[in-house]
Amino acid sequence: MGDLVGLDNLVANTAYLRAQQIDRDALRKQRHSLTLPKLKKSSALQAAVGQKYESLCEQQPIGRKLFQQFLLSSDPQCQAAAEFLEELSHWIFAEDEAREKAKQSILATFCHPESRRFLSYLTGEDAERCKHLSDENFNEVVMDQIREATRNFLRGKPFSEYLKSPFFYRFLQWKEYEKQKINDKYFYEFRTLGKGGFGEVCAVQVKHTGQMYACKKLDKRCLKKKSGERLALLEKQILEKVNSLFIVNLAYAYDNTTHLCLVMDLMNGGDLRFHIYKLGERGICMERVVYYTAQITTGILHLHSMDIVYRDMKPENVLLDGKGQCRLSDLGLAVELPKGKMVCQKAGTTGYMAPEILRQEYYRTSVDWWALGCSIYEMVAARLPFKDFREKVQNDEVTRRTLEDECKFEHKRFDAPTKDIISRFLKRKVEHRLGCRGGDPRSHMFFKNINFHRLEAGLLDPPWMPKSNVVYAKDTDEFTDTSEVHDVELNAKDEKFFKEFSTGAVSIRWQQEMIDSGVFDDAFIVSITSLSHLDRPKCLHVFVNKLHNGCVSLNSSRITVGICINVPHLLERLKVLQKCHACLLLT
Repeated sequence: MGDLVGLDNLVANTAYLRAQQIDRDALRKQRHSLTLPKLKKSSALQAAVGQKYESLCEQQPIGRKLFQQFLLSSDPQCQAAAEFLEELSHWIFAEDEAREKAKQSILATFCHPESRRFLSYLTGEDAERCKHLSDENFNEVVMDQIREATRNFLRGKPFSEYLKSPFFYRFLQWKEYEKQKINDKYFYEFRTLGKGGFGEVCAVQVKHTGQMYACKKLDKRCLKKKSGERLALLEKQILEKVNSLFIVNLAYAYDNTTHLCLVMDLMNGGDLRFHIYKLGERGICMERVVYYTAQITTGILHLHSMDIVYRDMKPENVLLDGKGQCRLSDLGLAVELPKGKMVCQKAGTTGYMAPEILRQEYYRTSVDWWALGCSIYEMVAARLPFKDFREKVQNDEVTRRTLEDECKFEHKRFDAPTKDIISRFLKRKVEHRLGCRGGDPRSHMFFKNINFHRLEAGLLDPPWMPKSNVVYAKDTDEFTDTSEVHDVELNAKDEKFFKEFSTGAVSIRWQQEMIDSGVFDDAFIVSITSLSHLDRPKCLHVFVNKLHNGCVSLNSSRITVGICINVPHLLERLKVLQKCHACLLLT
């Protein structure tokens, strides 16, 4: 029997690991016939998506790409604005020589009045600031001012023209496609990764993109029996609002006959508790501790900026993805508190709860910083500040120690910066605690080697990466069977709740999946001559200009000029029989 169980686990792991080795070419062939829906009521959809520049052109990934394509196919001022913002982004995130090179490129390309890409749309002080920009006064403050002036320019006439353009129509088509119904048939399902009080977590894969996710399946009857519906909905609503590299993001929410399903980022590198206690010598090396703490701190700050208190910060809830980046997970205890509002509810895990929780006092975000201090201590010493590893002790005694005892730093890896940041996070008086006194905790000397600009952009290489051929999860036979609940009946009220829960794709995450998987680009590989509603002459004009400027070659297979052109098909249809030299006539 044991051999069969081991074989089941091997088969499950093999299928799971193979699924992560995505064959992009095979997927592209499967979706070759993908077409975006034609809009029957574009005015209604346009009203639904709104006309807010930040949402349509910056926050939504597909909207951002289409607006960028629109600008690059527009007049020289719009082209210059788009190229400037891209070059500025390179400068912000670059380091050393690359940063200096990006600076010189900005000065030469956009700040000299005789340059073809001079920022001629700037007016008043911004125009003067740009003209007189040099090595001496080139800094983040000045560049931020010019960037804001550029964004203000784009919010005006360019944005108005974009809303009337075929590029925006294409965006509306994607928004319509985004609304498709999500169910079990949308995914392949793989092995179980974990189990909880309301169900299990398994690995799934989107069939037409190959994207891997973790699906948290909540048993409907179990939720009702334990009165967990409200908590499940709150977690889902908070996850929908959060979009951060440092928090496990929600991609889809749907239901089937038996479960509510939350489809989230797959974190296949294990949790930090596993890394502290199960991999080699207990504890984590300091380079990793600093890196993970920087990411955790950024994630907590993101939650706090949205008035969300995490309330369950601990290494077990910090998961690593396949690249070694860590994210906060399990927002089941998180609470959204409007400005000025406080709560005194007891929540969290013994050993990580702040004194104000244990004393049943009102609190806000302070409790997360205390728990982070405990977590840093545990990553270094493989024990909690007030409870040893596997120590058999009553919760009341842990509470007493938390409220009365001093934190001791006996482990050899505790250096001065580490002891200092932990001590500041573990101040019993909230007004003295790091993170609660104003300012950014990330300015502490503990983080002196972290470039937070690059970290937040996902450009800082992690000190450790999980092996691609290892499953960082318990064997499938270690998960106990979750007993099904049969003595609970579901009624019309329950069905109404399930419908409220099942909202389908989460916009930003879904759009990013379409881009990362290549679906967005594949949908644009069309012949210009097959287009009926797009501005064909304009796209052809841009195409010809690119040819004349030597920006593209007729040997290319695809060229993006606002839309993506299938070049061989285009040339065949236009009966172009020889290479383009001086000009290309299109009729």
